Amino acid sequence: MERERRLRKNEEFQRVFRHGQSTANRQFVVYALPRPEGGTFRVGVSVSKKLGKAVVRNRLKRLIKEAVRAHADKIRPGVDVVLIARASALELDYHQMVKSVGHVLRRAGLIAEKG
Repeated sequence: MERERRLRKNEEFQRVFRHGQSTANRQFVVYALPRPEGGTFRVGVSVSKKLGKAVVRNRLKRLIKEAVRAHADKIRPGVDVVLIARASALELDYHQMVKSVGHVLRRAGLIAEKG
């Protein structure tokens, strides 16, 4: 994910958690918060230590970021998004992850419906 499309600071994550709307499916929870200044969308990924050691968590984060990148051209601009992985996300391969991330982003209203 490009640098300008990432949430990096704890304050940015906390603002999205406190004021954003949440949506979920079996593998992910999404918090989304529109930014008044607009611009491109920004994404942060959170993976709990309960899901595994650092190698497992970092691999999962990389896969999630790539899945978001696959949908980047369809995501609404001017919104901050935090994706939280659930335990069932560990069982997904890349193609299933792309599908699941797209599903939860559509449920959150961040991607236009198919058709």
